[in-house]
Amino acid sequence: MASTSLSPVMAIENLEFTTKPNWLELPRDIAINILQRLPTLEIVTSASVVCPLWWNIFKDPFMWSTIDMLTGITIDAITELTQRVSYFGYLSKLEKICRYAVDRSRGHLKNLYILKFATDDLLSTIAKSESNLRCIRLKECYEISNEAFCEVVKKQPFLEELDIYHCYDLGRSFFEYIGQCCPHMKSLKFFPCEKGDDKCDNVAFAIGKTMTELCHLMIFHNELSNDGLLAIIDGCPLLESLDL
Repeated sequence: MASTSLSPVMAIENLEFTTKPNWLELPRDIAINILQRLPTLEIVTSASVVCPLWWNIFKDPFMWSTIDMLTGITIDAITELTQRVSYFGYLSKLEKICRYAVDRSRGHLKNLYILKFATDDLLSTIAKSESNLRCIRLKECYEISNEAFCEVVKKQPFLEELDIYHCYDLGRSFFEYIGQCCPHMKSLKFFPCEKGDDKCDNVAFAIGKTMTELCHLMIFHNELSNDGLLAIIDGCPLLESLDL
């Protein structure tokens, strides 16, 4: 019985304890692979200032090819932070961080994800950055206009993915313009379509007319008729998924 009761103690004594891993000893390519997966807010406010090595890594414009200001910016986080600063003050800080990231990308920005804080002025900055965007995701950005967004899109001929959720009124002319400026559009998700009349069908006609390479389409809160649905199916022969 004695040997049995002592065996766990002896086992612990025989363990070899090692120190915590030194992240600075990681090969540079592995460190880059890990760091570029962080959301932009964490990169700007913490990761980039951890040490000189990481600061130098983030000097590379390609580390800023994705500006992700959706991940980590939750409603709970916003509620907690706005107890210390005003809501609009917090959004203003997020916008400044985004501008900083756009500047650091030096024209290499490929993916842009924004929650709440986008403005016409910010979109103007992005339009002037000479970036070749592949993906844009905007969520609950109520302070932007069709005109400002179209100014960005007309300079993005390689845009392939567009996700607009709860932002502003979207009509047929908007989607026609998107399709004409971005002939390689592969994925489109949007909300809302206003209820009533034939607005959703008009949007469907615009999509079928101008987005012939579309592979994935998701339309929230829609009232498509059979005519609108057929316009999409006939006009987008490469369509692989359709979520209504």
